[in-house]
Amino acid sequence: MTSTLQPADRTDAVERPGRWLALGVLVLAVLLVAVDATVLGLATPYISEDLKPSGTQLLWIGDVYSFVIAGLLVSMGSLGDRIGRKRILLAGATAFGAISVFNAYATSPETMIVARALLGVAGATLMPATLALIRNLFNDPRERSLAVGIWGATASAGTAVGPIVGGFLLEHFWWGSVFLINLPVMAVLVLVGIKLLPESRTANPGPWDLVSVVLSLVGMIGLVYAIKEAATHGFAWSTLAAGLLGAAALHGFVRRQLRLPIPLLDMRLFRNRGFSGAVLADLLTILGLSGLVFFLSQYLQLVQGRRPLEAGLAELPAAVGAVVAGLLAGRAARRFSVRAVVSGGLAAIGLALAALTVLGQSTGYPLLGAALLVVGVGAGFSFTVTADVILSSVPKEQAGSASAVSETAYELGAALGIAALGSIVTGVYRDFTGPAGTPAAAHESLGGAVEAAGGMPAHSAATMLDAARTSFVDGLALAAGVGAAVLLAAAVAAWFLLGGQKLESGRNHA
Repeated sequence: MTSTLQPADRTDAVERPGRWLALGVLVLAVLLVAVDATVLGLATPYISEDLKPSGTQLLWIGDVYSFVIAGLLVSMGSLGDRIGRKRILLAGATAFGAISVFNAYATSPETMIVARALLGVAGATLMPATLALIRNLFNDPRERSLAVGIWGATASAGTAVGPIVGGFLLEHFWWGSVFLINLPVMAVLVLVGIKLLPESRTANPGPWDLVSVVLSLVGMIGLVYAIKEAATHGFAWSTLAAGLLGAAALHGFVRRQLRLPIPLLDMRLFRNRGFSGAVLADLLTILGLSGLVFFLSQYLQLVQGRRPLEAGLAELPAAVGAVVAGLLAGRAARRFSVRAVVSGGLAAIGLALAALTVLGQSTGYPLLGAALLVVGVGAGFSFTVTADVILSSVPKEQAGSASAVSETAYELGAALGIAALGSIVTGVYRDFTGPAGTPAAAHESLGGAVEAAGGMPAHSAATMLDAARTSFVDGLALAAGVGAAVLLAAAVAAWFLLGGQKLESGRNHA
């Protein structure tokens, strides 16, 4: 049956003055999160050299942020609906900046993992609040589509600005400096946001159910941890126990939401085929991409020998493509169809990843740059339209919960992607055969191999590094192939699940 997304609330027909300035504040929060995510990948070789994490600890540093944020997004989105989205956004931004300092001055792998986890707690407050406030700021569907496009384009711009600024800092300062760039952004966001952002909350929100919060957190972390451990180390009884605990907690969470008169998350949202299809598309897209994104900076620096700033600039085409496509996505979805734009975008990403399966140590930049540009364009189209579908399919009072579900899918996909695809890269890498005298640390990570080479004879070091880099690239190419298969499957699923979905047109006048 054809389903047209209709405006959920026609009573608020007057557009807010200053809404575009307020949007500028909201996208600063998006910029804050996007820059942080990208500079971590760029700084990974330096963190490896300084803190000397094991391969498993390195993966934890990369994905614990996603684990925690995925477990808390729904709870924080619901809390924002209750206490005020402006309030939770500004409090979260302040905490995000302060904890960034903790990240910058971490002195051990364990401290860094804790710092990333705490950053996840603060980050969980930001993204749902920004999308929910956009839903409340913009009543005209076309304006809202453009606002969502700008929101997504800013996230993409952050992925470009992060590596370039981070690369400059890494060439002139220590690795912790890349986290300190969050502070001026946070300061502007808070000071200007106090003046410009309107407060919004649900009229009759009901209590914030702490039991549901705990069940959601335990469920998400338990399930994702089990998948990560199984992918990295294979089956173990402790892994099975964590998975069962997570599944049981999520089952309890769903049952409790169905019984509560005012639930933390209204499970009836998933009855909307467009909402469910958009959420699934987001999850699969990030799952297929995240392993590549996490290891790309290491490939550019440790395999191809690029300097940090040069590596950051090399990743620029993806961000440029995403910015342009994000701004055009709403118009394209109205001219053609939601499913054509989303499915086409996902298929483009899948084909670009398939092209990267031929990566080698000396692969020229034209292939890599073209593939990244296509990835960016595909992601810009698909993510912007799915975000618009998710926001349009719920009433304003549920915007926080719906946004949180969308972001949970994103973060869960990132965690699963780094766990599964990252484990493929790590697993293939560890099996490389080095010359006699190759230290065990060289098999933990490519950064460890580069560092270990400094203490070996020149000929042995060159032989070991060549074997290590070849093995790393083989793992990266295999992960790209798996990611391509995931993205092409997601394109097919989106075509069927988003059939008949339409973006709203015109103004919502009473």
